[in-house]
Amino acid sequence: MNNTALVLLLVCLTSLLGCSETAPPPTQADQPNIVLILVDDAGLMDFGAFGGEAETPNIDTLAANGTKFTNFHTSPMCAPSRAMLLTGIDSHQNGVPNLRLFLPSEVRKKPNYQGLLSTDVKTIATRLRNAGYATYMTGKWNLGHTDTTLPVHRGFDRSFILDASGADNWENRPYLPGQGAPPWFEDDKPSNLPDDFYSSEFLVDKMLSYIDEGSGEDRPFFAYVALQAIHIPVQAPRSFVKKYENTYSEGWGRIREARFERAKTLGLISQSAVMGEMLDKFPTWDSLTEPEQRLAAKSMAVNAAMLDAMDFHIGRLIEKLKQQGDYENTIFVVTSDNGPEGSAPAMLPGMNAWLESVGYRRDLETLGEKGSFVFIGPQFATAAAGPSAFFKFYAGEGGLRVPMIISGPGVPAGKQSHAFSFVTDVTPTLLELAGVTIDDKQSNTVHGRSWLPVLNGDSDRIYAEDEAIGMEAGGQAALFRGNYKITRNNPPHGDGQWRLYDLSVDPGETRDLSHTNSALFNELLSEYDNYANEVGVIEMPEGYELIKQIAINAAEAAANPNQD
Repeated sequence: MNNTALVLLLVCLTSLLGCSETAPPPTQADQPNIVLILVDDAGLMDFGAFGGEAETPNIDTLAANGTKFTNFHTSPMCAPSRAMLLTGIDSHQNGVPNLRLFLPSEVRKKPNYQGLLSTDVKTIATRLRNAGYATYMTGKWNLGHTDTTLPVHRGFDRSFILDASGADNWENRPYLPGQGAPPWFEDDKPSNLPDDFYSSEFLVDKMLSYIDEGSGEDRPFFAYVALQAIHIPVQAPRSFVKKYENTYSEGWGRIREARFERAKTLGLISQSAVMGEMLDKFPTWDSLTEPEQRLAAKSMAVNAAMLDAMDFHIGRLIEKLKQQGDYENTIFVVTSDNGPEGSAPAMLPGMNAWLESVGYRRDLETLGEKGSFVFIGPQFATAAAGPSAFFKFYAGEGGLRVPMIISGPGVPAGKQSHAFSFVTDVTPTLLELAGVTIDDKQSNTVHGRSWLPVLNGDSDRIYAEDEAIGMEAGGQAALFRGNYKITRNNPPHGDGQWRLYDLSVDPGETRDLSHTNSALFNELLSEYDNYANEVGVIEMPEGYELIKQIAINAAEAAANPNQD
């Protein structure tokens, strides 16, 4: 019997023995490249494929060619989400349960509360590099720049990163008082930005240069692009802004209503869903003066333009991969770290004086351009959250539920899944698609689940209906089980009370069921306590508020510059 016949015989025997019909994991020779694109502060409906006003044709094409997860959740703030995204491990056990600048000094000294990525956990970059991948990162890191926490010490071969919560998109300058020059690093050395810097363009350029450097190597690559769009300060080239100057002139109420209806059309929410009310403390659009309306509408236009410009540069990355023959064997993931940013920095005491002192301006004509300082504020953030309640920094769905797209080899095209999924799922999913087994001593701490059963059509769930998934960040907390969610939103926009919602019929969290279904409510509260005890949640001090804590920390740092 020749070798070919022997192989055919073995294949037939394997089939008769009832072995799995799923494809075997890829070998190193055909392992897929992976491009992980993280957008900063994009709401559930900000991409065109999810019903947003901004033109995002490249992201939309990835969505059409892949699978959209419409019930994907994160932490309500950036650093915990990023740490969980890259490790698959709950933020309280990977060292980043909150942003460091938001932590009270007494809490920063607690185990796993340093706000720095723990050396006890492995990143997806480390795991992929150990499996033969080239690994690159550009963009916002915000997990520490010590000799153990920079990306090049956490599995990345090359990196150009910003280790801060944000920075200007046109030049090397901070966006908040009390901050020094933004800490940019290339690999393990502080670095400067070019004179013609624009964040989305530069970060894609850098990634392209790293991919080019490794193009002669016979190994797949993992490229993590963590963009600054659309974090404060929201900024975009004038040519993009012009496209949206009339889009938001009718105000946040109309935009919110339109997004809510599109959410029904797109199947993001049930047809019977009810839109919640705006928070009482917000003024109505009609109460604004005409100049105030123009400034608010153009600020939202800049926000859409920044998404549009970001998508344009993502398209350049995609086109490069097509030209060099890598596109067809590349898995793309596009998502956001949390919901839309509702802060209004210029409304804070002393902020306008600081903006003026450092040369930032807010004039209508140049809004979004170099030297301007733009934010969309809580009203338009509520509209950007679409059918959801609250926004960034809160545990309402507006802070947690964000867009998720995955496409490429092993991913079905044109599919939309409403299975509940969490940010910790990304690492195990990508590792399984790459044929990399989590088999070291850390494996029992990876909390996330692979999406392959859903992607393969073997299941319509990632988590069992009776399985609880908890989340906490800075006192904002939630626990999901099946269709139900308990959540606690603290001041200034919340009241610190736990509530119960059925998200399958009430995605806007408008009807609290804690009194009418008290047995389930108490059961889920007990489940949350179990979660908090298991991962080591530390409750914030009484009266804690994120924004107030920033001011306290800044004052302490000024008084004691040589102390933590």
